[in-house]
Amino acid sequence: MSLPDKDANRPLYAQVRERLVDRIRSGAWKPGQLIANEFEIAAEFGVSQGTARKAISDLASEGLVVRRQGRGTFVVEHTPAHVLFRFFNLFDAAGAAVIPDSRDSKASLAAASAEERKILGLERNAKVLRISRTRTHDGAPLMCEVIALPEALFPGLAERPEIPNTLYDLFQKSYGVLVTRTDDRLSAVAADPQTAVTLSVAPGTPLFKIDRIAFGLDDRPLEWRVSLCHLGDVHYLARTR
Repeated sequence: MSLPDKDANRPLYAQVRERLVDRIRSGAWKPGQLIANEFEIAAEFGVSQGTARKAISDLASEGLVVRRQGRGTFVVEHTPAHVLFRFFNLFDAAGAAVIPDSRDSKASLAAASAEERKILGLERNAKVLRISRTRTHDGAPLMCEVIALPEALFPGLAERPEIPNTLYDLFQKSYGVLVTRTDDRLSAVAADPQTAVTLSVAPGTPLFKIDRIAFGLDDRPLEWRVSLCHLGDVHYLARTR
C-alpha cells in the first residue's frame, strides 16, 4: 500500500501514523489486539523501518497503543483499572490512588443547552445524555458529578439498567469510542445547599471543582464532566511526562 501523493508535504511517519489511527478508529484493529510490527508496517507502506518505528512511537506516546516487552504492541484497551490509573488523579495521604465507587446514578435524555452545544460542538437540535451521581470513597461521599454526553455517539445509553462506575471502558467496548486525552480545569468553589447535603458538609464549605472535557481520536469532544469534591485527606496529583 503506497501513501497518497496529496500528503507529499507531510513527514512520512505522520502519514503512516494517520493510516494506523484510521485502523483503530474504524475498529479494524480492536481493543487489546496485537498490531503489525515495524517491519511489516514498513513493508506495507514502502517506508523505512525507522519511519515505521517513529509512527508506532507516536501512537504509544498518545496512549493509543501499548508496548509489551517480548510480546509486541497492542491497541490500548480501557479497563476499569486502566481508566482509574490514567484518568483519575486523586490520591490519599499515603500516596495511594483513590478508587471511588458510585451511588445514586441517574441518566436522562434532553435537548442540549447552549453551553453544552458550545463545549461539545453540537448542532442546535442535538440531544445529550446527562448523568448525575455521587462518588464515594470508603463509603463516605467524595464528590458530586454531572456528565453530559452527545446522544448521537452513545445511543441507548440512557436506557441501560445500570450506569457503570467507570465509563471510558464502556465507551470503547460498547460504542467504539476511545478517550485519548482530557483537559481538566481546576478551581475552588463554595458548596451550595443541595451539594452540601449530598456531601454531608455545611453550606459554603470550600470544594474542589474539576471541569473536564474528554476528547477522542479525532480530537472531538466526547464528554463534559463537572465534579465537585470535598477532598478531606485526599489530594489531586498532576503528573507531566
